[in-house]
Amino acid sequence: MSNSQNVASREQFAANRANAARSPGPRTPAGKARSAQNARKHGFAAANYTVVRLEDLQEVAHLKDDAAAVYQPVNSQEMFAVERIAITQQALLRAARLEAGLFTSCLNEMLDLRELPKLPMADYLVEGIEVASAQNRNFLLFEGLKRNAAHSSAFTLYLRYSAQAERQYRRAVEEFDRLKALRLELPNEPGGADLGGADLPDSVPADLPNESEPVPGPPSGPVGETNPIPLEPQQSERLVPIFGNPPLIPAFPPEPPSREPADPGLAEKLKDDTEPGCYR
Repeated sequence: MSNSQNVASREQFAANRANAARSPGPRTPAGKARSAQNARKHGFAAANYTVVRLEDLQEVAHLKDDAAAVYQPVNSQEMFAVERIAITQQALLRAARLEAGLFTSCLNEMLDLRELPKLPMADYLVEGIEVASAQNRNFLLFEGLKRNAAHSSAFTLYLRYSAQAERQYRRAVEEFDRLKALRLELPNEPGGADLGGADLPDSVPADLPNESEPVPGPPSGPVGETNPIPLEPQQSERLVPIFGNPPLIPAFPPEPPSREPADPGLAEKLKDDTEPGCYR
């Protein structure tokens, strides 16, 4: 059969497109969950991050589900950061396995086939006491580690790997926190919709002053005819109300009358009487 027979005609292509346009889409929750990931350009395959015959295939997948339930990602970038957190958590668990394997190897080097110590403790150290098997194995464990460190850099490599795994985990959490702070700027849907519930007010409240309106200030220019200063009322004209009395009285009492006599001749006579040496 030639390839030309498998090619759809223009009419069939148009009919298929029309039928797809009338499709209601996925109806089950599982189908909707799968279709929600259509915009993602990558997938998270747990088998790609699992050591064969050592780690469970679903271990990192469970770590990712737990992290997603805690951090609640709202877009693809936050989901990628959550997946990174899960992978770094698996690296921390892997470092713990490396530590267990390293010490097991050190202990194995100090035991023979009959599980007897190749290097017993000194006689003066165990004289007169009974040494437990756990204490003896602790001694052999450190002796094996010392010999391993003297002939190999395995223990140094383990320390570097453990420190790097812990550092990467902290960086993954910090990266998610950085993306979480940008939720108002980044879309939370494949279509590019903004995060809901974060609407900002479009107008200024009525009780707040509008910055566009000018604020009245002091008059500009020299004080002259264009800016006259109102005169203060005279003291005799300033009146204040008295409670209980409808009429108004002056705010300042009138000045007392002058004590000078009205007759100027009398004033001269009184002045002569007060001069010294004048006795009458």
